[in-house]
Amino acid sequence: MGWWPFTKKKSADSGENLHIKGTKVWIEELQQACERNYDSPTGGHMLIREMQVEWGDAHRDGDLDKELFEGLERRAFHLLRADGKDWITLLDDLEFWKPGWRAKGGSTDEGS
Repeated sequence: MGWWPFTKKKSADSGENLHIKGTKVWIEELQQACERNYDSPTGGHMLIREMQVEWGDAHRDGDLDKELFEGLERRAFHLLRADGKDWITLLDDLEFWKPGWRAKGGSTDEGS
């Protein structure tokens, strides 16, 4: 019977792509790393640089699509430039941590 709540249904993708993270997970990992270092922007910057390597590898492997990769890099750009009060301001900015965030002024804020 299909209504029985205690059985697991197998999907067509039952295990092959379980390692692929979603947008929210990637952004939350970045946010958590930064918040663990809220009082030490330098420590946060080091973690961000390590995460950028992971993002690059995941992007090359096809586990991270272009838009998400660029969004993470956009956030990293601003976080790496932030120090002191600017660092805390970014950590507290709820919009900054939402998928689809873009800096005010368009996409040319990074010089690319």
